[in-house]
Amino acid sequence: MSRPSLDHREVNLRRDGQSRADQLAVEEPLEIRIDGRSLAVLMRTPGYDEDLTVGFLLTEGVIDGLDDVSALASCGDALRTNGNNVMQVKLAAGASADPSRFERAQRDLYTASGCGLCGKATIDRVFQRLPSRTPSEHDGRPSLPLDLDLACTLPDALRLAQPLFDLTGGTHAAGAFDAEGRLLLSREDVGRHNAVDKVIGALLRPPYSKDPPLDVVLVVSSRAGFEVVQKAAIAGFSALITVGAATTLADELARTVGLPLLSFVRGGSANLHVGEP
Repeated sequence: MSRPSLDHREVNLRRDGQSRADQLAVEEPLEIRIDGRSLAVLMRTPGYDEDLTVGFLLTEGVIDGLDDVSALASCGDALRTNGNNVMQVKLAAGASADPSRFERAQRDLYTASGCGLCGKATIDRVFQRLPSRTPSEHDGRPSLPLDLDLACTLPDALRLAQPLFDLTGGTHAAGAFDAEGRLLLSREDVGRHNAVDKVIGALLRPPYSKDPPLDVVLVVSSRAGFEVVQKAAIAGFSALITVGAATTLADELARTVGLPLLSFVRGGSANLHVGEP
């Protein structure tokens, strides 16, 4: 049974000081265990935990695709104090035979959580995991796979698919769109990176089974930070569109790996990040 994504809490209104019930987005820990070993604890909004787990494992380099996963099971902790906030993952024989995947992912996760992406060596390791892109024929650089005017409408289309945000105002969203601008699926979460991983995981799993999603555009309701660009590039999206602006490192990464990035989409205008960094 899935856990609720929102909760009702008493809050004080600043206008009159009166208490009333408000709806808040739920944030709870999800521990991911690989073959019985704890890999990470994610602070996420419950719901689509299987999608989140698969997407997270792909973007962290633990798996190369869904074929590397033989079983997923949601459970509680031994004392049953943690609901269904533990995801047990059993890797397929070929994937589990390589212990370096687990250790490398643990090391990179520790580095990222402890001090961010510290130093050139860490950033270089990230770049090495990313696929290269095929330049377009007309100018030798990657281009958006859909019309620019259409691309600028997709954040508004994603906004219409955010019921949890409508109720709480406390979640980000990520959505997968085809080249015609049709929304394939969307996911919400208190963490933008979690919403992205949920979309990636959903696309890997039936009924979509898009591995990689080369014909799919990822749209995110947040800024374009390094982590979001990294996940979009690793998953293999044809382009990334974000409501907020891009950071310097996100711009560099998108240009380096040839991922077309459209950021700061507002009222029909946007920043297009393509070409050499």
